[in-house]
Amino acid sequence: MHNHNHEHSHSHGHSHADHFNTHNRAFAIAVALNLGFVIIEAVFGVLSGSLALLADAGHNLSDVLGLLMAWIASWLAGRKTTERNTYGLKKTTILAALFNALFLIAAVGGIAWEAIRRFGDPAEVAGMTVIVVAGIGVLINGVTMLLFLKGQKGDLNIRGAFLHMAADTVVSVGVVVAGVLIMATGANWIDPVVSLVIAAVIFIGTWQLLKDSISLAIDAVPRTINPANVADALSRLPGVESVHHLHIWALSTTGNALTVHLVKPDSRDDDDIIQQANRMLAQDFNIAHVTIQWERNHSRCPNKIDDDVDAGAGT
Repeated sequence: MHNHNHEHSHSHGHSHADHFNTHNRAFAIAVALNLGFVIIEAVFGVLSGSLALLADAGHNLSDVLGLLMAWIASWLAGRKTTERNTYGLKKTTILAALFNALFLIAAVGGIAWEAIRRFGDPAEVAGMTVIVVAGIGVLINGVTMLLFLKGQKGDLNIRGAFLHMAADTVVSVGVVVAGVLIMATGANWIDPVVSLVIAAVIFIGTWQLLKDSISLAIDAVPRTINPANVADALSRLPGVESVHHLHIWALSTTGNALTVHLVKPDSRDDDDIIQQANRMLAQDFNIAHVTIQWERNHSRCPNKIDDDVDAGAGT
């Protein structure tokens, strides 16, 4: 006989709506600044014949789209749950990250292809124009990065925007260096070389984002959580003899969920132990949505399968 006891903890400290309102202004300013810079880079890239500027303009356009998706996903994550969407729309933050990664990978391919083609026919580049425009990029990307400096500490979605802007600042510095070298040496082949470096930087920064977003999209355990450690912590709760059917997945880029079967022969203090488990999982593992099912006899569990995580005494 099984005693099924389900308890949920929602100790976020603030609502998703408040979270969206906190970053709403930062997203608006960031999108406006970066969209204006994309236009400046594209225009002067064409006028100066600089592939490095055009490549960086394409990169910054992807940043604008990424910021927009992160902004929209942040808003959707704060929408109320419905009868059909019982977890709300929080997972849109993961889908936005996945789309961002795929878009950037495609952009890298286009930039690299054009850069390789330019090696055979290097175009003359206006070095001073490249320096001035890329210098503006250093300023804009730096300001945008600072907009997300505070919020990035507790939100993976915001942290992604912060790190992306930080990388863009470095890339813009690289373009400035390319302009200086072209003016000093007259070697126009430096421009496609810098474009390849930019493509490499984008790819390296995007690869981990792609892997993490795919992992979260298929409900894998988030990279920051060790399921063995979670199982061990649950097995050490008072009266718990073993742990199985442990499943951990991401509800969004900031929130995680867990379901588990705990074998506890003595039904006394069940509610107190659930509260203790909720506090421990939230504080130590950032898991705030918890469902615990009690079992009095592990061998009689009708749902036990071979691929579940089992831990604790008695296993």
